[in-house]
Amino acid sequence: MSQTILYARVSTADQNIDHQKTQAEAAGFVIDAVIADHGVSGVSTKLADRPEGKRLFDKLRRGDVLVVRWVDRLGRDYQDVTDTIRAFMRQGVVVRTVINGMTFDGATTDPMQEAVRDALIAFMAATAQAQAEATKEAQKAGIAAAKSNPRKYLGRKPSYDEVTLDAVVRMLSSGKGTSEIARENGMTRQAVLRIKANPAAAQEALERWS
Repeated sequence: MSQTILYARVSTADQNIDHQKTQAEAAGFVIDAVIADHGVSGVSTKLADRPEGKRLFDKLRRGDVLVVRWVDRLGRDYQDVTDTIRAFMRQGVVVRTVINGMTFDGATTDPMQEAVRDALIAFMAATAQAQAEATKEAQKAGIAAAKSNPRKYLGRKPSYDEVTLDAVVRMLSSGKGTSEIARENGMTRQAVLRIKANPAAAQEALERWS
């Protein structure tokens, strides 16, 4: 019995898998199962290398329908997306998108229809990669601009104040252990280790937030 599987990927806490499922259902899809990767970058990680992406290849069978919000869910770049869609079509899986309602079916045998289908796959994959690269460049530019103005680029807010920092530095210099220092100052071991690794950076962080 064939099934319809939604594959979703979210790379940040701001994105929501339930929202992607709701969008698919609003577009008329009846979803039998959801396979999702959390906290995975679509730009740097191939679908076959993602934890749930691997399971997707094993789960899909001939006659199944794979639903994705857009083709960029299926790979990290143009080559990966096109290879992935064609691999699923060879398995007899139909790939459908929520956005624009596109359908990619390997059962097509007419040469003209195949040519149009393959050209469309290539165009959509190239568009997805271009959008991803543009987003990365915009993020880099935004970070660079913010760093040029320290008041805008504060970084992570320190979990300690000036008095606590001084106490930690003194205790570190006296040879006390990380766990003991963290316990006495109400801090995490990670915070103490960061101070130990770079006291100057810890002081700079306090000054940025002061």
